[in-house]
Amino acid sequence: MPARFPWPVVATAALILLITMGARQTIGLFVAPLDAATGLGIVSISLAIAIGQFVWGLAQPVFGAFADRFGPGRVIAFGGIMLAAGTAMTPFVHSEWALVAVLGILSAFGAGAGSLSILIGSVMQRLPGERRSFAAGIINAGGSLGQFVFAPLVQAAILGFGWVSAMLGVAGATLLTLPLAFAMRRRDGSAATAAHAAADSLGRQLKTAAADRSYWLLHLGFFTCGFHVAFLVTHLPGEVRLCGLSPVIGANSLAIIGLANVAGSLGVGWLGTRYRLKHLLSAVYAIRALAILLFMMAPKSATTFYLFALALGVTWLATLPPTTGIVGKLFGTRYLATLIGLTLFTHQLGAFYGAWLGGVAVARLGNYDGMFFADAALAVFAALINLPIREAPVARAAAAA
Repeated sequence: MPARFPWPVVATAALILLITMGARQTIGLFVAPLDAATGLGIVSISLAIAIGQFVWGLAQPVFGAFADRFGPGRVIAFGGIMLAAGTAMTPFVHSEWALVAVLGILSAFGAGAGSLSILIGSVMQRLPGERRSFAAGIINAGGSLGQFVFAPLVQAAILGFGWVSAMLGVAGATLLTLPLAFAMRRRDGSAATAAHAAADSLGRQLKTAAADRSYWLLHLGFFTCGFHVAFLVTHLPGEVRLCGLSPVIGANSLAIIGLANVAGSLGVGWLGTRYRLKHLLSAVYAIRALAILLFMMAPKSATTFYLFALALGVTWLATLPPTTGIVGKLFGTRYLATLIGLTLFTHQLGAFYGAWLGGVAVARLGNYDGMFFADAALAVFAALINLPIREAPVARAAAAA
């Protein structure tokens, strides 16, 4: 690895994502106690979480544009305060719309300000093209490690101290992003600043991206990824309960997913320096489809859930390094946080439907079977839709034409 590889910044970005994603990805553990305490019902709670998924995605391009303009440090600090406030207020609301306001809007916007597009976009501006996929894999692994760390700790806190204390503890943990944000500030004279002087306007870059077929194919694949991740992170603990198993198995499964995705993210990030990124994306989605179908055919036991979590974990957020790598190849890095943010908005549009429809399905049908089969079908679609993607820079492709 070259001596100038920005290890401190990459490690800081991974640690910030560990905190923000760890807090977000364990929200499914609070669904049952929140329902019992408020009586709002699984559909209302799922709707609030689904809106949070959508808002988190909406925040990505908005805060990505601010980060591209003013630097990521201020954006991350502002988001940390919003995330902590929204999480801390959640236990004290008693209506559906209040829950939507604090969990679905306030905390989701805060998490979006300290999340993937801002962190990865900032770091990738400091790297040559051949190192970007690997760096994105390291940062992404931080988010997966957060799920592994937070899930068992949150479940233990719920059982030992009650769900209200556990959620307040999560809120306190998110404030740790504030001192870390200082290390992510943009320095004058950086490569990003030099690129800024020669870059086209943001409006022109967005117009170029909107006309590019490969960029839209990335969006379609990422939509299915969001559906998949949000459905499982929200409702896998519910599936465990329907099978008559201990809630600890649900928390352990989320932890296994997070730990396995550390290896998956690092592995796919490393493979992205050697193989075509679109082929890696297609393989990841195909593995997901196979894992879901095998899970549906297997008898439901703790071992089945753990093996399913292991298979999913390898691919969980492993789509992000090749996706961000392709966006960087197509359009460069000047407005990378904004362009990645837009793909994540589409990702979270899928996440909205995954989280919400999961609650609707179990309320009306009493099980999640239809959702699992729909999830597998979407994964097959995503595996196919990524194959026609072009990885050559847009300007070079236009010149060649």
